[in-house]
Amino acid sequence: MGKVKIKVVGDEQLEQEQKEEQKKRREAKSASGGRREDKTAKKAQVKGVGLGGGQRINTVGISEEEIEKELEKTPQESVPEEKKLSEAKPASGGAKKAKKAKARLRSKRHTENSSQVAQKTTYPIGAGIELLRKFRKSNFDETVELHINVKEKGVSGQVTLPHGTGKKLRIAVASDALIADVEKGKIDFDILVAEPEMMPKLAKVARVLGPRGLMPNPKNGTISDKPEQLIEKLSAGQISYKTESQVPIIHMSVGKLSFKDEQLSENISSVLSSVGPTRISSITLKSTMSPAIPIRL
Repeated sequence: MGKVKIKVVGDEQLEQEQKEEQKKRREAKSASGGRREDKTAKKAQVKGVGLGGGQRINTVGISEEEIEKELEKTPQESVPEEKKLSEAKPASGGAKKAKKAKARLRSKRHTENSSQVAQKTTYPIGAGIELLRKFRKSNFDETVELHINVKEKGVSGQVTLPHGTGKKLRIAVASDALIADVEKGKIDFDILVAEPEMMPKLAKVARVLGPRGLMPNPKNGTISDKPEQLIEKLSAGQISYKTESQVPIIHMSVGKLSFKDEQLSENISSVLSSVGPTRISSITLKSTMSPAIPIRL
């Protein structure tokens, strides 16, 4: 028996009805000026009652391409600028608060002392020392400091203060025993001097001494064939100075408040002569806890 073709009754009629329905929907859309249909309409499908498997099913409604074209034609709703800005701002709860710079708090004593320094005024050395005496003092013998701004970086040298710094220095000479103590973490000296032949041995503790500024160096005059004579000079008040690595400024100790005015004046004059007046931009005199006093060149 050969193949038998089975035709569903009403199949052609149903297809014709679906085409007519689709045509009506398109005409209605065109008449309404391109009204957007619900997205679910493009997915809607109509199945004929009693249709078997493999029979054709037509989609009713506008296609996805037509919807996209209509959306492009429709003008977007404008958003007020104020609303955009408000939406762009983060919620107050999640916003990070900007860190406010804290004002440096000064003691009442420092404030009173600062009021005695005339604004935009430079003082001669003698007048600066006299003003330093008028400040309210701390309960210890403060160090007198000299801060020198120079015109270029790399300024360095040595100077012997006629009256010393007022600090008793612990000076040591490099030896095998001292190197062994440094390796154990024992450092009980303020200045280390060495003979040239000891420098290779000191290399193994350079990482310990270097950051503390204790490594003997030809630039600061702590290497000598006669270390005993060098110790005498250092004990007599010989000090080294140099500018900071990043800024052209020199910080030095020139005595104690317990020094006489003449002693401080002579120490300061010795430092300024060694640095050289032509290299200096400005000078500031102060003690450990006092405000700064501008000094006249």
